[in-house]
Amino acid sequence: MPWFPDFVSATELARRQTQIAGRTDPVTQYLQALELGNARALETIWPGTIVIEDPRAGTIRGHRRLREFVRRNRTWLTGLHATTEHLASTSAGQQAVVELLAHLDDHGQKISWPIAVVAESPHDRSVLFRTYCSQWPVDGRHHVRPPILEPGEGILEGVVSQHFAALAAADVEACVQTFAATGYVREPYGPNAFHRGQRALDSYYSKCFSTGGGIEIECCCVTDDGTRCVVEYNLVRWGRHALVTQAGLAVFERDPDGLLSAVRIYDDVQPPTDAAN
Repeated sequence: MPWFPDFVSATELARRQTQIAGRTDPVTQYLQALELGNARALETIWPGTIVIEDPRAGTIRGHRRLREFVRRNRTWLTGLHATTEHLASTSAGQQAVVELLAHLDDHGQKISWPIAVVAESPHDRSVLFRTYCSQWPVDGRHHVRPPILEPGEGILEGVVSQHFAALAAADVEACVQTFAATGYVREPYGPNAFHRGQRALDSYYSKCFSTGGGIEIECCCVTDDGTRCVVEYNLVRWGRHALVTQAGLAVFERDPDGLLSAVRIYDDVQPPTDAAN
């Protein structure tokens, strides 16, 4: 039997190894905690502050509320027979982003639910998780999501910067020209969420700008690995309509030529063009 200090050292070493391994893929650790309904691993990896920004539950801060949230979320997901499919991962600096497709079964109705989760670890003891999605697939309603982040100093470059400028200017042609020939936009929800190819994109952006003006977006945080650029934003205005400022996230995926092969949107904003129909 080891001398007590040796036992303590071995326990501490195991804990540190768990922390190091968990910090390399924080979103996976978070998703596993939700799947298992157990926050213990998260608390071991980040013994300091854990903050969760969740579209349904709001801000979760502190270990006691974390445990309650994880348990309740597990019960809810179990009732929907939820499974998840990994779509893409992006990481740079302190941020890591994972895009998922949750498959739900709501009383025989099959639902596909796009979700993006951001993990930001400002230092070794603490982590912040921010989840973005539309809640329309699960309750048939839009929910105004107040800003999570302040407008920041994230730098948009190249085709992503061009795309944002075209949105602000309500320039359909300029928006479409940022895409590769087979590029697509995927909206946050709906049976007709995909718009692929130049004709479909032209129709999509023409509808977006049909309310008389461009789309004003505040850039808050940028995570760019060279292939995918993830932008967390606040949507402020859509055409003539000043909106209640709402949080969202979009992923801009580039092809080898530097054009957009995909734009995937994660927010719960009701476009004024839908409200008018």
